[in-house]
Amino acid sequence: MPPLTAPLPADQPLTDRLLRSWLRCRRRAWLDRFGVAGERRWNAHRALALSDQLRSFQTLLANRPGHGEVACAAGAPGVVGLRLRGHDPQGRRLEAHPALLERIAGTSRWGDFAYRPVLARQGYRLTREARLVLALWGRLLAEHQQAPVPHGLVLAGAGRALQQERLALGGGLQHQLDESLQRLAADLAEATPPPLVNDRKKCTLCSWRGPCDREAAAMGHLSEVSGIGGKRREMLLERGVTNLPDLASRNPEQLAEELAVYGEQHREIAAELVAQARVQATGIPQRLGAGPVLPELAQAPGVLLYDIESDPDARDDFLHGFLVLEADGGGGWKEQSWRYQPLLALQEHGEQRLWQRLKRFLDRYPDWPVLHYGETEVIGLVRLAQRQGASEVELQRLRSRMLDVHARLRSHWRLPVSSYGLKAVAGWLGFTWSQKGVDGARCLLWWRQWRQWHRGVDGRGRASRQQLQRIFLYNRDDSLATWAVVRWLLAQT
Repeated sequence: MPPLTAPLPADQPLTDRLLRSWLRCRRRAWLDRFGVAGERRWNAHRALALSDQLRSFQTLLANRPGHGEVACAAGAPGVVGLRLRGHDPQGRRLEAHPALLERIAGTSRWGDFAYRPVLARQGYRLTREARLVLALWGRLLAEHQQAPVPHGLVLAGAGRALQQERLALGGGLQHQLDESLQRLAADLAEATPPPLVNDRKKCTLCSWRGPCDREAAAMGHLSEVSGIGGKRREMLLERGVTNLPDLASRNPEQLAEELAVYGEQHREIAAELVAQARVQATGIPQRLGAGPVLPELAQAPGVLLYDIESDPDARDDFLHGFLVLEADGGGGWKEQSWRYQPLLALQEHGEQRLWQRLKRFLDRYPDWPVLHYGETEVIGLVRLAQRQGASEVELQRLRSRMLDVHARLRSHWRLPVSSYGLKAVAGWLGFTWSQKGVDGARCLLWWRQWRQWHRGVDGRGRASRQQLQRIFLYNRDDSLATWAVVRWLLAQT
């Protein structure tokens, strides 16, 4: 991949969007301004954030907000669509579009009232990103309305669960904002983008993931080695290990001694890191130990492949999907006659009803192992059973049926993949999902849209059914991908 280069920076303003991107990743802000637009991918995370923001704002305001300067002059209780402009202490142009302005007591150039900026946060805490973006909004708003903005409002949740927090926008926060704007401007003045970040796990949320992934693979970035995050990469760099081929060539015993200065746990992982790098460098999987990986399947009359779809913010496991696959009695499987069974869980129906449906379904196949990829399914199902008063005998029987394919794979094989997640492993085996570019975030977005539309409000009934079918198809494909991994494991024994 040729190096990315930018034209000479034009006299373009520093915006709140660029600041937000820069606070997440310096490279991302550079790409936002100079990257090739065709390489930017849409992802569902921003759409989810905007959906949450809308719900928060609808709870805060009794009526729809007004729009722009006209609404401010009229004293609307809420205003959207106002563009703010100004300059930083160095004279650089600034521009921002606050998500919402709320009318408060005070005096401004519009009359006996003023406005403060409102931001809807994600997650359980207020991040530095949210603080500085709100500080920028407050600074530019104070200049625009000719009245101070001592604090902003931060929202989280919706309905009766709406949380409101006032954030003071003066003092040290404004100093931090000036420093950040100066560093952002310096990065944007460079002809090439900042380097890849140390820990690339959060890159899955970024619309520029594609070009960065290609560059990481081409340079053998240490984050491409499964098991290496940001802190561990810094340790390896300090010890002269600069890339994947370099790590693969290291003596594991010597590296263990070098990493021991950072703690005994790093000494213990050194041999695993070198071995993983060697497998990725050669592209050849490595067997760990002998014996069958899934002996429980040898005499099983069939298997259930199980996958849950969740809304983590709402603590809602909204779909329990099963793929029913029978054995053929001769050591094989009736792969052409699998059956998919989705069990949709609506919170208004209650957990007791969901548990009874799951219990009835599982009881139809009493001797069938339940295969899942990762610990989410066993944790979710066992906790549900516990909340519904299942006996210890029932819980033990349930646990004994659950087989974590991910755990079995990790204990028996080392694969030439940068991640042992289902998408990476099944993709390495050649499995493809029916819907291109779909992930858990897109599925969650579809779910929230379906919840909004499923009664056919505003003529959306047809769209609502389509969203639900897409969710089912994605969930089904996850189970088929799990079976692709299982099939490979069985073929190696």
